[in-house]
Amino acid sequence: MIRFALTFCAAMAASVAHAAVDIKQVTSPGGINAWLVEEHGIPFTALEIRIRGGASLDLPGKRGATNLMMALIEEGAGDLDAQAFQTKREELAASYGFDTGDDVVAISAQFLTENREEAVALLRDALIEPRFDQSAVDRVREQVLSNIAGDAKSPNAIASAAFDAAAFGDHPYGSSLDGTVDSVTALTRDDIVTAHANALTRDRLYVGAVGDITADELGTMLDDLLGDLPAIGPALPADAEFALQGGTTVIPYDTPQSVALFGHAGIERDDPDYFAAYILNEALGAGGFESRLMQEVREKRGLTYGVSTFLVSKFHADLVLGQVASANATVAQAIDVIKAEWARMAQDGMTQEELDSVKTYLTGAYPLRFDGNADIAGILVGMQMIDLPPEYIVNRNDMLNAVTLDDVNRVARELLQPDNLHFVVVGQPEGLEANAAAGN
Repeated sequence: MIRFALTFCAAMAASVAHAAVDIKQVTSPGGINAWLVEEHGIPFTALEIRIRGGASLDLPGKRGATNLMMALIEEGAGDLDAQAFQTKREELAASYGFDTGDDVVAISAQFLTENREEAVALLRDALIEPRFDQSAVDRVREQVLSNIAGDAKSPNAIASAAFDAAAFGDHPYGSSLDGTVDSVTALTRDDIVTAHANALTRDRLYVGAVGDITADELGTMLDDLLGDLPAIGPALPADAEFALQGGTTVIPYDTPQSVALFGHAGIERDDPDYFAAYILNEALGAGGFESRLMQEVREKRGLTYGVSTFLVSKFHADLVLGQVASANATVAQAIDVIKAEWARMAQDGMTQEELDSVKTYLTGAYPLRFDGNADIAGILVGMQMIDLPPEYIVNRNDMLNAVTLDDVNRVARELLQPDNLHFVVVGQPEGLEANAAAGN
């Protein structure tokens, strides 16, 4: 019955998501800051926690340590081994999630009001007193190694790894957060303990909570849950310089279809022109079938099933990236079309009709992001991490609508760099071999 109740609460949360989001800024007695949206209509709370640093804090020679550590968090804690921990969590009908990114570690939790204290206590044990039993380390390590082996056979993963390595070199962004076969195989339990102490600290903590909990209750809960984490973590890495120049890198791979990852340096998320860049990217490649690249590469020429672009804002680097897949015989043509459209958008910009259409879509789609307590909690955390104020939710569409055609087209000239666009192609592309070393 408890498990059914949690499922029902999660479904019901979506029904209140479109109500006004009243954000309360909370500081716990112990000094932990959080944003809270109270919703007492259902006895359920979603909690999202982010801690800056993530896999970028891996020590030299220990690549993959943070990722492996976070995968082990739920594999036993305190007096409970892995099986006993999972049994207890299921009895409480609580849901926990642990993830690693280049710049953050993420902890998610959902629990019922009736057993909130027990659910939080169990999560606290996982965060503060993980066991890291050797048997669990060995078992989860094999899972990670299996993922690494799979990536070595994936054209998309190969392209991403090659692009990152060429773009960022020795910076942590230049290698996979999973680590390598050698680095992960060599990790010891002591390495995992060190990664835990470095990654889970209070000085770079961000919290969002949504649901059946008051500000006072949240403050007490956060001190109980997170108060015993180390106060200060190690220094963050320096910003990464994007080292790739324009050109094409070809990585031979036996497959009937080539995949390509392409891009150049981007725009910071806090740049005053970010909204203009966001609109521009939607028109160029992020807007599905309505985007320029989908029209030119797929609809008019039938060279691909899909092509897309996206703005990537990391904490230490910003990119404009895109991806496309095409048959080996046609991928060179697809790349030529992408380059031409990139240059045309940079020179001529968008039309007023395109701008109006993109604004209508983006402003209309925005409320749909607030679809449930967990989604809202994640938005609250994300806003904090990039220094957006609580009123951003109310003002966001007005700020987007304030972008003019002149703004977008000026940003198109500044942001889009056709000559610096670099393609990493994995496959057996016809007609691209001569450019294999270009830009390297």
